[in-house]
Amino acid sequence: MIRVVLVDDQELVRAGFRLVLRTQPDMELVGEAADGLAALEVLAGVEADVVLMDARMPRMGGVEATRRIRADPGPATPKVLILTTFDLDEYAFAAIRAGASGFLLKDAPPEDLFGAVRAVHAGDAVIAPSTTRRLLDRVAVHLPGDDVGGGDADALTAREREVLIHVARGLSNAEIAALLRLAEATVKTHVNRILSKLGLRDRAQVVVYAYENGLVTSSYRP
Repeated sequence: MIRVVLVDDQELVRAGFRLVLRTQPDMELVGEAADGLAALEVLAGVEADVVLMDARMPRMGGVEATRRIRADPGPATPKVLILTTFDLDEYAFAAIRAGASGFLLKDAPPEDLFGAVRAVHAGDAVIAPSTTRRLLDRVAVHLPGDDVGGGDADALTAREREVLIHVARGLSNAEIAALLRLAEATVKTHVNRILSKLGLRDRAQVVVYAYENGLVTSSYRP
């Protein structure tokens, strides 16, 4: 069972997500909050696996709340999935820097929401849907100058660099394995080495790193 906490300042939005989440036998809504500060209070009293976090809220927004939740991540620390709209893209990227595992458009189909929750719970990042690629394209040119990681891409082997680019383009380990004719476990090993060498937390930060360092450009189309 995936335990979910829903954080959004709009009651109607929470009601909509609440209804669709309850249709899934492997998901349980264990808490709700109307802002980031209330979310921290809720999370202090419940065990959660995934937090669906609105990007912009009163009192404390999703970025700061994500930073506090993921400040000292451990096995029991919930993953954060940012809920955003096109005009709030910059908040989603800031949240990824703060430790979020990805972001999802609020108007995404329920199937995308379910898949995103399961992917984040499994330790993956939500970066693959075409809508997310459009978000990357739109925001890449507006990203702040500070880099996500302090590592140098020159430290990567040729294969690791190749895998990094495919991760940044939104491919899963299975898709990369099929494309490069490698075992999926081998791809996972490459990804772990990339994260270690570049000082990145997860696949979501790989995307931002690749865009900021010109390894992938907004002109890419799958």
